[in-house]
Amino acid sequence: MGDLKHTPLHALHEELGGKMVPFAGYAMPVQYGLGVMKEHLHTRAKAGLFDVSHMGQVILRHDDGYMAVADAMERLLPSNLLDLGNGRQRYGFFTDASGGILDDLMMARRGDEMFVVVNAACKAADLAHMRAGLGDVDVQEITDRALLALQGPSSEAVLATFAPEVEDMSFMDVAILPTRFGDLWISRSGYTGEDGYEISVKDNQSDALARALLSHEDVEPIGLGARDSLRLEAGLCLYGHDIDRSTSPVEARLGWAVSSMRQNGGARTGRFPGADRILAELETGPDRRRVGLRPETRAPMREGTELFETETSETAVGHITSGAFGPTMGAPVSMGYLPRALSKSDTLVYGTVRGKRLPARVTALPFTPAQFKR
Repeated sequence: MGDLKHTPLHALHEELGGKMVPFAGYAMPVQYGLGVMKEHLHTRAKAGLFDVSHMGQVILRHDDGYMAVADAMERLLPSNLLDLGNGRQRYGFFTDASGGILDDLMMARRGDEMFVVVNAACKAADLAHMRAGLGDVDVQEITDRALLALQGPSSEAVLATFAPEVEDMSFMDVAILPTRFGDLWISRSGYTGEDGYEISVKDNQSDALARALLSHEDVEPIGLGARDSLRLEAGLCLYGHDIDRSTSPVEARLGWAVSSMRQNGGARTGRFPGADRILAELETGPDRRRVGLRPETRAPMREGTELFETETSETAVGHITSGAFGPTMGAPVSMGYLPRALSKSDTLVYGTVRGKRLPARVTALPFTPAQFKR
């Protein structure tokens, strides 16, 4: 653990009894005293506070303003950024020449600049990719701010106690709000399927902000374990597991994030890496698809589990990319890839668990409905 980076809240995690583990080069809390199950259920019922400061925060600027930044970024990914409204955020992904996913990210328009949040494990590669591919756009990594996620149905009431403007924000809105903790960069978003916010705060105010949020009776600190089970129940992809360079956005059922403006017949068709494959798959369908799976036993089917068409098939036809016990569901849940012919809901397939072939049924995603404030 000595070689790992620490977030600005490391001392607070230790004070709160967080069990620290290596994650993406950082020492991060996997759980606290409540344990993963109770932390998960508490977030669904009230509000959970997550430290996500290991993720990358980046600001993109150009002398000619936001439109120049958006035009340059559209050459790296299939989003519609030129038409993104001020104060709004969009999900997207960098693609490579073969149509694979380099990383998924969030992009927000803030006046003349774009604020980008990238995954921790891909942070260095993403920065290099943007600096190499964005021409004369200035790519500034933000290294003096922590990032917190407040998630769950009580989030609005909790955060509004010192930033009342958040009550007027809708899902994917962004704002810079003055508070007693300095200016907070807030988006109404998150990765749990619940209503909530991501909050960027100056390092030297992060401890005070976290303690203020945790002082509310509805808020508990939540670790990586529950963050993973929450996003899995919400049917959300984890980079390096459910999506990577070997998966296309269409295979991953992320075609909705490929803007119609960038598709065949759109005003700005293509122009992004891997466009030929991705646009063809949108029209004809991919050979395989990401699916939800409900194992029909109590044994979870975890990442790497091979999937077979029948109980006696010799050749695997797919595999699990994420799997765990779903506390809200009260049962195991998994995601993985199957051939298109086996990807329809209610299809029965079999996974090998501890040397036994066990049944799992394809089901629609998400496992739990999203609770975003539209």
